[in-house]
Amino acid sequence: MTYKGFHEALFPLEVGFGSSGGPERRTDIVALSSGFEQRNARWADSRRRYEAGFGVRSLSDLQKVIAFFEERRGRLYGFRFRDPLDHTSCKAGQEIAATDQILGTGDGSQTKFQLIKRYGSDFAPYSRTISKPVAGSVIVAVNGADQPQFDLDEEKGEITLPEAPPSGHQVTAGFRFDVPVRFDSDQLDLSLHAFEAGEIPALPLVEIRI
Repeated sequence: MTYKGFHEALFPLEVGFGSSGGPERRTDIVALSSGFEQRNARWADSRRRYEAGFGVRSLSDLQKVIAFFEERRGRLYGFRFRDPLDHTSCKAGQEIAATDQILGTGDGSQTKFQLIKRYGSDFAPYSRTISKPVAGSVIVAVNGADQPQFDLDEEKGEITLPEAPPSGHQVTAGFRFDVPVRFDSDQLDLSLHAFEAGEIPALPLVEIRI
């Protein structure tokens, strides 16, 4: 399926789980004559970048990447990428639970809630919108009670409950998720000789907003 130049296709897992990367932010820093400095965030949200070339371990992996790149037409179409270090609502080594992340608080009328993941707790927690949940992985609870009935928009990360939660009741969820990304180059510079010599092909990926 295509959504605003996006294919609901997953980058090869065996390659993606060998990649490196993480969040990026943009901050302007102005040094004052007093020696102090002023810092201003240019982006409200972080953006993730990855180097997927580290995950290419075989000729078969290389061929899968070429086919995936061609089908995406280089940078033209976005796709799903499973971040090897951050793809669940819970901490590493824990099991996903329906109470992992707070999505909101009921007001007696709202039935739709966006999946989010919070980072930090004490000073300035950051809430990240999760728009690409993994199908079949989402579990939901209202005030701690599991909710087996709900609709999930897998392309936007929104859940819709059959009834509005009572006022003051917390809506929570647990899930696995992918990151919407695109290739950050329209060219794959590949060489079989270089690959056999242990050189890593450059496969830069960058997160996109959809």
